Amino acid sequence: MREIATAGVETELQRYFAAARLRASDYGDHYVALWDCLEQASTGGKRVRPAMVLAAYAGFGGRDLALVTPVAVSFELLHTAFLIHDDVIDRDLARRGIANIAGRFSDRALAHGAESGQAGAWAVTASILAGDLALSEAHRILARLPVEAGRRMRLLDLLDRAVFVSAAGELADVTNAARPQPLGVAEVLATLEQKTAVYSFEAPLQAGAVLSGATDAAIDVLGRFGRLVGVAFQLTDDILGVFGDPARTGKSVVADLREGKQTALIAHAGATTAWPAIAPYIGKADLSAPEADVVRDHIRACGALQAVGDLARDHAAKAVEALDTPLIPAQLRGTLTTLAGSAVNRFR
Repeated sequence: MREIATAGVETELQRYFAAARLRASDYGDHYVALWDCLEQASTGGKRVRPAMVLAAYAGFGGRDLALVTPVAVSFELLHTAFLIHDDVIDRDLARRGIANIAGRFSDRALAHGAESGQAGAWAVTASILAGDLALSEAHRILARLPVEAGRRMRLLDLLDRAVFVSAAGELADVTNAARPQPLGVAEVLATLEQKTAVYSFEAPLQAGAVLSGATDAAIDVLGRFGRLVGVAFQLTDDILGVFGDPARTGKSVVADLREGKQTALIAHAGATTAWPAIAPYIGKADLSAPEADVVRDHIRACGALQAVGDLARDHAAKAVEALDTPLIPAQLRGTLTTLAGSAVNRFR
């Protein structure tokens, strides 16, 4: 069923973008191009959030794919919106080595004779609008869902919480990057939960459970699981952002260091005697590959890499412990236990 359900998400996304491009054709080529870029931004991901919705819905006995698929699509579009806006915040012109909406519209502007400053305005404008359009559709899908009003409102409340908390996490992330000293580990974990875990795991799991008619107590259990496994997932992401294989992850292993990103690795290293040797390299915009190797050696030697890996595994283990209740059906418990393991034992 999972393969069928996942295929349904892809089909629904394709249908949505095809219809949007058709509507956009009444408003000019640039607007059609924006929708082309938005569709590209939504492709190629792991589809983690739809998988959470589908797993929870099926786990509590839901069988109506026509009903659950739009909810899964809603959370994928929410993710797309956040990625697009995140690129604006970071002033990035590419994602995973491919031109993003800003990059493509900057090139488009230059091709139409714009000056560099004007091209930058095109890039930012297109990105903000695309993210807004994806976010609007995520809400519209749930608002039009053919279920009773009370259940529809609960789904909308989950989406609202996901946006509200994630915005707090994004603001904290940007604010923290400007701090001259490393954060404490607790502060880093709080930001990870807010920025990623709630919208990526907690909310979609709870949405699938709400749609299937699960009890409030079971929905609360899924919320705790989602927050814990989401933090484990992001801690692993931060490790891969420094120690991963770019050929497998599609991500740079120097970008986080150059940006001075306040990760758990930096928090742990900052509390050790190795920090004075590491600090000059963190936030260095022109950090070279050999310098990055020096940082990795220090992070490994001071125990920060081991500590963050242990912390990720501990969160994953606690997530599994949260499922140890008859409130969660056995099959769903098995699915989510596997998910918790894959959150920390992965290479991309």
